[in-house]
Parts: sequence; C-alpha cells; structure tokens
Amino acid sequence: MKKILLCVALLGFWAAPVLSQTTQELNNDGKDTENVLTQSMGYDRKSYSPLNQINKSNIERLVPIWNVSTMNELGELAAPTIYNGVMYVINGKWSFAIDVETGRQIWRTPVKIEPGIKHVAFNRGTATIYNGKLFRVTIDNHVLALDMKTGKELWNQRFADWKEGYYATGGPIIANGVLISGVSGGESTTRGFLDGWDPDTGKKLWRRYTIPAPGEPGSETWPKNSDAWKYGGGPTWRSGSYDPELDLVYWGTGNAEPYDPKPREGMDSLYTSSVLAIRPKTGEIACYFQYTPNDIYDVDGTDEQVLADMEIGGQRRKVMIQANKNGFMYVLDRTNCKLIAGHPYVKVNWASQIDLQTGRPVLTDVQNRFRAGEEVEIWPSRGTNAVPIALNPETGIIYASTWQVPRIQKLAPPPKKPQEIGKTSTGIVAKEPKMKPGDVFGHFLAINPVTGEKKWEIPLTELPSSAGMLATGGGLIFTGKMTGEFLALDQDTGKTLWQFKTGSSVNSTAITYTHNGRQYVSVASGLGGALATRFGAAKVPAGGSIWTFALFPVTTSTR
Repeated sequence: MKKILLCVALLGFWAAPVLSQTTQELNNDGKDTENVLTQSMGYDRKSYSPLNQINKSNIERLVPIWNVSTMNELGELAAPTIYNGVMYVINGKWSFAIDVETGRQIWRTPVKIEPGIKHVAFNRGTATIYNGKLFRVTIDNHVLALDMKTGKELWNQRFADWKEGYYATGGPIIANGVLISGVSGGESTTRGFLDGWDPDTGKKLWRRYTIPAPGEPGSETWPKNSDAWKYGGGPTWRSGSYDPELDLVYWGTGNAEPYDPKPREGMDSLYTSSVLAIRPKTGEIACYFQYTPNDIYDVDGTDEQVLADMEIGGQRRKVMIQANKNGFMYVLDRTNCKLIAGHPYVKVNWASQIDLQTGRPVLTDVQNRFRAGEEVEIWPSRGTNAVPIALNPETGIIYASTWQVPRIQKLAPPPKKPQEIGKTSTGIVAKEPKMKPGDVFGHFLAINPVTGEKKWEIPLTELPSSAGMLATGGGLIFTGKMTGEFLALDQDTGKTLWQFKTGSSVNSTAITYTHNGRQYVSVASGLGGALATRFGAAKVPAGGSIWTFALFPVTTSTR
C-alpha cells in the first residue's frame, strides 16, 4: 500500500507544473524558449529557433542525456511539444507525458481504434496542446482531447467513417480558440474537408469541404451534370499554419481523384492541390491558390506554408512559402494568395516553369503522352516526402530534404464498375523505378525561395531522407537520415558537423528548447510512413523512441 501511495504522490508531483496554455502563449510560441507549444516551433511554421548555446564551435560536445521507448513499431513522424518541463509525445498507439529533465514517463494513454480498419496507424504533426488539454486524431477518424495532467480522455468525436475511405494522420491546430482538423483519403474516392471544433466541449462548429458542391464557388471547375465532385479528392492530411494578425489559417489540399483526368473532363478541379486561406471562426475561404490545376500526378499541395515577412522588390511583403510536392517552390502573398515567385528546387519534367502572370505551370508533352495512354516517367515523384522545411529569417534561406526519384505511371484499363465511395480508384497503373547503389536518391538543400538560387546541395546516395529540418541561431541545421543518423549540418555549407546513430529511422523533425537555462535538442526515431517504410524496411529496424541531447559540460581540472 505504501508503494501505491508513493506512486500516486509522484504522479501528482510530476504533473503539478502543468498549467493552461493561453491563446497569447500559442501566438508567442518561439519567443519563450522554455516551451514548444506548436508544430514547427511557431504558428509561422519556420522550424527555426534563435537559440545558440549549441553552435558550430561546440557541436562536437553534443551528447544524449536520455532516451525513452515509445512502445511502437509503426513509425514516429510527429514532433514533441513541451510545456512547463513536460514533453508530450503521440504516435499511432499511444499518447505520452514525459519529464523533460529525466525522460521519466509521467503518464501514457493507449489509442483505442475501431476494429476492422486496415490502415497502418501513425501520426504526423505534433501533440496539440491548449487550455490544459492535449488534442490529437486517430487513424479511424476520431478527434479527441486528453487531460494534460493525467492523460484521461475528456471528449472524443468521430468525424468520418473509415469504411468510406477516410482516415486521419495529421495533427490538428488551435487558431483563435478553434480546434481545426483535417482528413486523409485522396486515393479512396473521398471528398476532402476541414472541421472546426470547440476545444472545450468537442462540439463541431463548422465543416469546410475542399470540393465545392454544384452552385458553390469553384464548382464551375468540375464537369456539369456529373457527380465527380462527390469523390473528387482534395484531402487535408498535413497541418496548417496561422497568422494571428490577419486571423487566417493556411491549409494545403491534396490531389484530385482519380488521377485519370477523363472523369473530371481534364478540368482544374478546385480546390484540389491548392492552399486555402480560411477564417478559423467560420471556415470561410478568404482566398486560395491552386498549385497544380488538373492534378494527374498525385503531387498534392498539402505541405506546410511557411509564413514570413520579406523584402521583395524593395517592398516588405507578408509571404507564405511552400516546397510543393510537384517540384516547384512557391512564394505567395499571404494577404491575397497571389503568386510572387515559383522556382524548381528538384528535377522537374512535367512543366518547364510557372507562369508568373497566370500562376499556372507551363506544361511539357508529358501530360499529353500520359493522356494518350503512354507509360511516362514523371519527375519528381515528390519534391519532399511530407516533412517540414525550415526558414532562417536572418538569411532568408530555406532548408529542405528533397527526393530525386521519378514516378512511372500509365492509364489503367477503363473500370468495369462506376466509382464507389471508399474504394481505391486512382485510374492508373504505377510501378517502382529501378534504383541502383550509387544513384542519388535525394539531397539536403539550401535555397533562396525568391530567386531560386541554390546555396548548397548535398547528395544522398543510399536512401532518400524523410526527416524534417530545424534551423537554429547557432548556425546549425538539424535533420536525419532514413538509416537512423541524426545530423547537425553547417548552415553555410551543408557539411555534416556531428551525427549520432539512433536505433531506427529519423522520419520526424527535431525541436530545440531550454530547460533551467540549458539548451536541449529532442527528436523522435522510428521507421514509419508509407514511402519511408517502402524504401527502408529491408535496411532499417523498426521501433520508436525519443532522444534528447545537450552539451557535455566543460570541466576544469583542479589538480
């Protein structure tokens, strides 16, 4: 009995520092270095920290100070969040609270999944925290709230039926007091949407479909007298960014469905492969930009929008930057969603450029050859593999982990049955490209997003990287490899200055913060995600864990 009482007392002790997170704290994330409250270390999604205790001159002294298992072999893609000395971690099986200083578990809560679902359970994004609650989604389309002190479930809402092809992997966000969540399923004959929730009660406030119904704005880009819009795609499987001053959330949408454009009559198919600027209180669309009209390559537009204020043409502009899956890096005016710049950042053969007047890609003959029934090799299959880029606001340089792998596809034979909601129906036949040892699979890249000038590009020849990027005031870029190395690169050259071999693949994004005045770096390790698993499963063991690092103290001999 004494042992039981002691455990209860310890739990209360470790949980005691947890307090409610306010809207003001979320808006100021990145300025208080003791806490990491949002994905990418700020609503602007820069994945940047000004911390410089750990820097190029002392990085060789960076050592692990604790490691904790996450009891999961399905992949660790989510970054941790931190509040008042407690780290919050989510994956497809569990939610955790961990003491930052020691790595000791405070609580863990299992994920309960409806029986029968076949999708592998993993989570992108981060553990979303606000007002004393941790919010997350589960693979079977539930959004729920846990008490941050105890891990106890406070509310749970089912927002879609997995039998209809929907599933959920992306982290929700809090914007102006509203919890906003997305959905996956762009290859399952679905219609994408975003939901707004009351974070206190779980009451649904609004739903914004990404495919307009007949008569709604944008419906003119779908065939008339057709129900193609009912299963047109446009999933919202990554997370958004938020500008509190403009009170606008920026959220990317996925591919049109099917890839075969015939059922869509080759029309633009709004709002697929786009970014939507929405008002968080209502879900109203303020403006949009479509990256890939009539997407037939599965190139999406779901990657995060990095928000920045930059000097462009002698004028200070409020911009958003995206490294799009289609291979172009875009700079848009986030006040009106108008195009400012668009440059290829990887090899691209499906378009020659982005027309700055129209905002549309200038297509090559690849699309016509594909639509004529030819098997085509499309570059890229993806510019990045759904992981955050980083922006150093002091230099204006973007850092990304890119892929150099083609997509090979051709039209499938005409279906014998009409499209059915919930059933996979891409309309194509795809096959894996033949890659051999020594081939370049991707790069670590530094690029000016406005001019397209590459500052450096480091080739990856064994496997591509599915890790995000973290830039710091210490002149370092933290990232990782699919083979498990956690790396610190020189921001000026891309040279590897330090590395540590974790137990599995690094497919997530690191965070950095201070605790009692000391700078820490934490990262999740664990092979997961469809593409990383496909490429790395034979070479990399599975198994999830969180690693935390700090500088080894300098000691002075007294002898």
